[in-house]
Amino acid sequence: MERINQLVELLNKHHLTLGCAESLTGGLFAQTMTSISGASSFFKGGFVTYMSEEKARLLGISYDDIDKYGVVSQEIAMKMAHNAKQLLKTDLCVSFTGNAGPSAMEGKKVGLVYIGVGLFTNISVYRYEFNGTREEIRKQCVDEAIKLLIDTILKNF
Repeated sequence: MERINQLVELLNKHHLTLGCAESLTGGLFAQTMTSISGASSFFKGGFVTYMSEEKARLLGISYDDIDKYGVVSQEIAMKMAHNAKQLLKTDLCVSFTGNAGPSAMEGKKVGLVYIGVGLFTNISVYRYEFNGTREEIRKQCVDEAIKLLIDTILKNF
């Protein structure tokens, strides 16, 4: 909770808005943000695009890119963050794509995750290999994203 409070303080201090594009986390990041009193001062909303069809329809990611890179990829995490940031008109946006299990998908192992963080026009993508159950992996994603968002704000302000 301490990190979440630090993130909220930084967002409010710098008057930054936040959005998200989630896949494997299934809305857990948005739920975490909206559990904070006063979240409407910084959190604009997000997209839960669990299926490839919704990544294409809602976020405008081409099927060619999905076929070329696979949904569990740095490229798709980058496009998710970029496109959601533009659609939501936020200063910051975080994206999540990966495999929470229970079995490999696209030949990629359980726990492989990409988290994209976009601030203004810069988007960075981070690769992780988490361990645990589906729920533990999803929770680790959200915890790591909060750390990444804090670090991104501190480095740029």
